[in-house]
Amino acid sequence: MAAAVALTPSSPPPTASLRGCNDGCLRLSPRRPRHGAGRCRATAPTFQGGPAASYAREMERLSAKESLLLAFKDAGGFQALVSGKTTEMQRIDVNERVVELERLNPTPRPTTSPFLEGRWNFEWFGDSSPGAFAARLLFERSPTTVAHFMGLDVLIKDGYSKLSSNLKFLNTIQSKFLLTTQLSVEGPIRMKEEYIEFLIEIPKISEETLPEQLKGLIGQTAGALQQLPSPIKDAVAQGLKLPLSEAFQRLFMISYLDEEILIIRDAAGAPDVLTRLEGLQPNPIDGTADAVI
Repeated sequence: MAAAVALTPSSPPPTASLRGCNDGCLRLSPRRPRHGAGRCRATAPTFQGGPAASYAREMERLSAKESLLLAFKDAGGFQALVSGKTTEMQRIDVNERVVELERLNPTPRPTTSPFLEGRWNFEWFGDSSPGAFAARLLFERSPTTVAHFMGLDVLIKDGYSKLSSNLKFLNTIQSKFLLTTQLSVEGPIRMKEEYIEFLIEIPKISEETLPEQLKGLIGQTAGALQQLPSPIKDAVAQGLKLPLSEAFQRLFMISYLDEEILIIRDAAGAPDVLTRLEGLQPNPIDGTADAVI
C-alpha cells in the first residue's frame, strides 16, 4: 500500500496578473510574492530551567558548602579565630567562599523559614562582630592553660534566641554565660534582635584536676555559701542575672539559610557563619549533655 505524504510548500504558488503591452495586447505575467510571505521558519525552543539545570545548581551549592567548611579547617577552626591566629590570607579566603555560597541561597524568605529554628554553632565571626571583639579581647593575650573558649552556640525557638558560651579557666573551672534576646521579623531577610537578659551561671569545678593548694580555699568558700540565708543561697545557685530591659538592639539580615548552614550579616556587613548542631554527648566535667555537630 502506498503511503500518502502531505507536502506543505514553503511559499505560496505564484499568481498571474494582467499586464498591458506597447502593442495594445494584454499578457499574463506571474506576480512575485512579497519578501517573507508564506515562509515557514523553524524556531529553536528556549528552556528557562528544568531538571538538568536544577541538578547542576544543587551540585554547585553542595560544592560551595564543602569548600567553605574546608576553608574553616584550613584557617585553624574556631580556636584560631578567637585567639587571633588566623592570617589575612585565610580570612579573605573564607570571606570569598562565604560570598560564593550566599549567591546560591535556596531559601527566598529565611526569616519565616522553619529551617531557622534549632541550635546553631558559631563557626566564623566577622571582623567587626561584637562576639569576635569580646572573644579576642579576652583570649588573644591569655594562654589556653589560663582561659579556654570551649565554644559558642545559639538556640533559636519561638521568636527568642539564647546565646551560650562555655569557658574554662585554669583547666579546672568551667563557667557558662547565657544571653537571651527577642527576635522580630522586619522583612523577608531582615530581623531585629533585642537583648533581654544576661546570665552568668555558677562555675562548675572538677575536683580531679583541682590543684591541692586550691582545694582548701574552694572548700571554705562552699562552706560559707551554705551558711547564707535560703533566699540568697537560692539566688546564688541560679547564677547572676542582669536584666537588660531591651536597652540594646541590633538589625541583621540572613543572607543564606538551609538545613545545615546559617549566614547572617550585621549592619556593617560582617558575616557570622553558623552550622546546625545535632545529637548530644556527655560533658566531661559535669556529666551533662552538650550539643555537638
